[in-house]
Formats: sequence, structure tokens, C-alpha cells
Amino acid sequence: MTLSRLAELSADPDASFVLIARDGADTVELLSGDVADVELLADIPLTADGIPREVFAMVPYRQVRERGFVAQDDGAPLRCLVVDEHLHLPTAELLAALPDAAVPLRDGGFDIADEEYAAIVETVIADEIGRGEGANFVIRRDYTAAVDTDERTAALTWFRALLTHERGAYWTFAVFTPGHIAVGASPEAHVVARGGVVTMNPISGTFRHPAGGATKETLIDFLASTKETEELFMVVDEELKMMSAVCADGGRITGPHLKEMSRLTHTEYMLRGRSALDPRDILRETMFAPTVTGSPMQNACAVIRRHERKPRGYYSGVAALFTPNADGGHDLDAPILIRTVYLQDGRLSVPVGATLVRHSDPHGEVSETHGKAAGVLGAIGAIDRDRVAEARSDADAPGAGRSLADDAEVAALLSSRNARLAEFWLNPQGEDFTGPFSGRSALVVDAEDRFTTMLAHQLRHLGLDVTIAAWDEVADDAVAAADLVVAGPGPGDPRDVDSPRIARMREVVTARLDGGSPLLAVCLSHQILADRLGVALAPLDAPHQGLQKAVPVFGEDASIGFYNTFTARVAPGTSTVGGAEVSADPGTGDVYALRGEGFASVQGHLESILSRDGIRTLERLVTHALA
Repeated sequence: MTLSRLAELSADPDASFVLIARDGADTVELLSGDVADVELLADIPLTADGIPREVFAMVPYRQVRERGFVAQDDGAPLRCLVVDEHLHLPTAELLAALPDAAVPLRDGGFDIADEEYAAIVETVIADEIGRGEGANFVIRRDYTAAVDTDERTAALTWFRALLTHERGAYWTFAVFTPGHIAVGASPEAHVVARGGVVTMNPISGTFRHPAGGATKETLIDFLASTKETEELFMVVDEELKMMSAVCADGGRITGPHLKEMSRLTHTEYMLRGRSALDPRDILRETMFAPTVTGSPMQNACAVIRRHERKPRGYYSGVAALFTPNADGGHDLDAPILIRTVYLQDGRLSVPVGATLVRHSDPHGEVSETHGKAAGVLGAIGAIDRDRVAEARSDADAPGAGRSLADDAEVAALLSSRNARLAEFWLNPQGEDFTGPFSGRSALVVDAEDRFTTMLAHQLRHLGLDVTIAAWDEVADDAVAAADLVVAGPGPGDPRDVDSPRIARMREVVTARLDGGSPLLAVCLSHQILADRLGVALAPLDAPHQGLQKAVPVFGEDASIGFYNTFTARVAPGTSTVGGAEVSADPGTGDVYALRGEGFASVQGHLESILSRDGIRTLERLVTHALA
């Protein structure tokens, strides 16, 4: 009965349905119903006549505009399948029923030539990361080809190939709606909300298995890579910003783990916290994964807008399943839309992106996109089918072979990464904040880096009653009224006189200094404060994006994470300037912290997972500012 139902839906070009194979399940879920396109996440129809409904939604990248971020608008619909029927098909029976004939491709290739893409990478590294616009950015290109096979038949064939030959995917799925077909195997559960617990799963670092499969030796070489390790830490920082915005307890890190798939292995962490928010609000505040956008998120969207040639469609968005629960609300399960093939009007499209950081080699990133596209096409059997079949060894079959994560040396190498991280984010924090500053208020001014959500969580942990306000929304009377103002971090050149954002942060810093009111300035605002005190500002020789350093902070060495491209700099040995004490590098004169009557500042991000001494240093600086 269930397989005949799938056959009926597949034969009807107007029918809408979804197939989902979740990791570890021995059945494939078949969801069918009517489609409704809506404008906003809040419009997703979770109830009908007061009755909770199950809804599957394809959330395009352009929805990031709901967070106030920029995106090219291609009109990709926020498409909702309101589920009328939810069946479970035995996987073995389904595989026997799905088509398996070859689906030939024609005229395949990337929409952007390799040399053009390498030039874009060079520009982003030099002009964006080099100007302090952020720590990392993902720039995408598409592999496209013509498909002559009936689109629904092609998609079902590819879905079968993924079920047969891919392993380790969080969701393997196929989505059929009028005018839009998508087939994929996503490794990453971007956000899950069940029973009041929110989970996020940042994955980064891509180890492409060599011919013959992964070995312990080749995996250890990958795990020892500085670039791959720092990439993962930066992604965790960015997703903790989101967790701190939606979870009362800020979020806790567990891991790292290996995410082993048939042709690729990734490293990953799990983040968990508690939230009472509507799942649509949780989804809105977590749009979208930094692994496919960058950080800081708001500026990453602007960089994508400047450098990508066309809109993203569903790439880097999410597939979201809202399921009614026993409490009268909905659980949320939302994997990220990567490793996905899109079919429309007889054309296949496979979007892929490379994560660009300060260490990136342009031609290496070109190779990364080739590898990712080949991984998807190989998994669906769409390129050189005979050779792909020969390359599929028993070790690559789903569920086969011994996991390399079980090896003691690999496990120890993974575990050793946490020695670099802040215990504050590794341990449960609770929600009862009765710290040393209880009864006092803090206003955190966000300069377009949501590190402020993590900073606010730490300040609440210290007892402060915290409000966050965006730089372009904060009122002068609010700046004047708070017991403590924290002028936050943000991207950009602190010397940019034409930036309204930097001009406003200068006003905030100046107002608190002139009024003799307690101020803590962080990163960009630390540089603005230093400039106000007469300290020179200069670009670093190499950006400190995602860099951990042990630095002097007024008599104590502190291990702190840095995300800066510019620095305040004094002559080596300088201990005071403009009436303020200075903690600086004894060799370069780079200023790590300042303090004076009623104010303190720090260049590093005390809230970062890289700041092992972050919470202690934050308490010291706030104590001084409020003294």
C-alpha cells in the first residue's frame, strides 16, 4: 500500500511530496500534502482551525533579510508542504522499487571559470578579510548540466543512489513540488528544537578521502591542520552567538567528534541549550549556518552580496520539519541545505562553496569546490558511472567498516582540541545568575557583530541586568542611563570617517567618557577608545582572525581569542597614555587593554570559546569600570 502510494504521487506531475531518510532509521518517511508559499517564517501555517499541523518547509537564503541582513532576491519561495499524510516505507523495499537506470548529463561545467573564481578568492582575502570585514566568508559557485531524463525519474534515481552508497548523512531527502525538485544528503543538523532543548551542530573542515579510502595516518595529518582547526573554532563561535540569542542558558559545547561519510570526513561540535521560544523564532534567529555564509554573519551576508554573481536560491538555507508535540507546540528538525542537487526546467545545479580564511590559497579553494561538486555528483552516480561504481568499495558502503573515531590516537587528538577552549562554554552554566554585579544594569551596543549575545550572556552570569541595542537604534538617553555601557565589537576599519556605524560608536564612547560614566569597550570599540585617547591605529601585518594568544592584562597573563585586523599601537614600553594605563605587547607595542577612571577596554573577545581566561578577565575589567 505504501509503495503504491509513492508510485501514485510520482506519476502525478502536480503532486507534492517529500522523502526523508534520517540517520540511523530503517525506514524512509513519505510526506504528502498541499503546498503553500508564504512570505515570512511567522507565516508558516503551523495550525489550521486551531489544530496543530505538521509542516515541511524549504527556507531559501533570501529569508535572511528577516534578520535585517542583505541578500539578492531571486524570488525563491518559502515553500511549505502542509502534511496530510505521513507514511513510513521500509528502506529495503523502497530501494527495490526505485529506478536505477543511468541518468546522463550534458554540457556540464561550473558557471564561473576556475581562474575567475580564484580571482574572487584573492579579492575577498585582500579586500574583505584584509580590511577587517570578518574572519571567514563562503563564496559559492554552481556546477550545472543539462538533464534529458524525466525530472521526477532522475530525482528518484539519485535518491536511490544516495540511500545505497552514502553514509553518515543526517538527512537524505528528495523534495518534489511544482517547478522545484531537490535531492540531497545533508551532513549537518543546523538547528533542532525538541522538548525545550535546542541543539546546533557546527561542522567544519573537509577531509576528502584518498583513493582506497581514509586511513588513520591521512586522517591524523588532516586533524593536525591549523587552518582546519581554526575554521572549526570560528564556526563554533559564530553558532554560539545564535545559541546565546535563543537560549536562556547560553548554550554548552560538547565534542569534538568526527562526522564520517562515504567520501568525506568532517569535524564537528554539538551545542545545546534551553529555550521557550516558538520554533519559527528559533529558526529566524539562527539563519543561517556560518559554515556556508561566514562570520560575523551580518557582514558575511554583505560580502556575499558584493562578490557572488547571482542569488543563492536554497543553497545555505534549510529544510525544516515542524512536527506537533505532546505539549501543544511543535518540534523543529532543520538540516542545512548543502550537498544538494536542484532540478528545474531540465537543468541540474549543484551549488558548492569554499570557506575563505586568512590562510586560504586561491587555487586550493578552487580545488575545494571541485572536490565538493564531484562528491555530490559521484554520490548520485551522475559522473562516469562505471568508474564511480568501481570506486565504491565495501568500506564505503553504509554501516560498513570500523570508524576511525574509535582509534585511541585519533580520539586523543580530537579531545586535545578542548584544552585550548574556555571552560565557561564547556561546562553547564545554569540560569540562576547571582554574580558580583547583581542589581546593576548594562547596555551592550551592537556594532554588527553578534558576539554581543555571548558577551551579554557572560555579563548576566556576572549578575548584570543586560539589554542589547543595535548601534543605529540605541537612544542617547539609554546610553546615558545604564550603569555600565559595553561598546561592542564589529567589522571594519576604525579610521573610516565615512562609516555611519563607526561614527555612532564614536559618539557612544565619547558620551560615556565625557560624562564620567562606566564604560567597557571591546575590539572595534577598544580601537575607537584608543584613538580618542590619542593612540595611533594601524593595520596588522596579518589579520588575527580566530587567533588565540596569551597576553598581559594589567599584571596577569590571559589566554584570549582575537578577531582583529587593526590594532592600537604605542611605542614599546609605554605604560600610560592620555591618562590611561596601557597593557601592550612588549615587542610590537600592540595595545591589548586600556583602563582609566570609569573605563576599561580590551582588544580580544573575552566571550569567545578561544578565551580560556575570558570570564575572569571580563570580571576584572568590569570591576574596574564600575569602581
